[in-house]
Amino acid sequence: DGHPVNLGLWDTAGQEDYDRLRPLSYPQTDVFVLCFSIVAPVSFDNVLTKWIPEIRHNCPDAPILLIGTKLDLRDDPETLRQLNADGKQPVTKSQGQKVAKRIRAVKYLECSALTQQGLKAVFEEAVRAVIAPKPIGKNKSCAIL
Repeated sequence: DGHPVNLGLWDTAGQEDYDRLRPLSYPQTDVFVLCFSIVAPVSFDNVLTKWIPEIRHNCPDAPILLIGTKLDLRDDPETLRQLNADGKQPVTKSQGQKVAKRIRAVKYLECSALTQQGLKAVFEEAVRAVIAPKPIGKNKSCAIL
């Protein structure tokens, strides 16, 4: 919002070999930018099965931005052909928004590092989540199933 900010990023390895080391980088994390590939449904599944449990266990109060990456490939004919051959489809924006709501992410965004589409917004929202966090709604009603 017009003010310079110094942003430090840690890109942690997702491989199972690093499961015990990765949490060592979590203390004092201000915001998690949790990314998945729009064209790799298994990475989207890992948001709920791997990343959210790990993040909530280690940093239960840290804000999370959920980011769908490789936006440029969602409509790419070759990528769609490969996904279809495996009986899969790209993750839709609606699916991403639904999971973001479920995990109580402060925002869901999509971007492409290749085309730069949406990339600036990812970093702007990450900074906003720390500098001007939205209060967590404690007065909202919920259904208990």
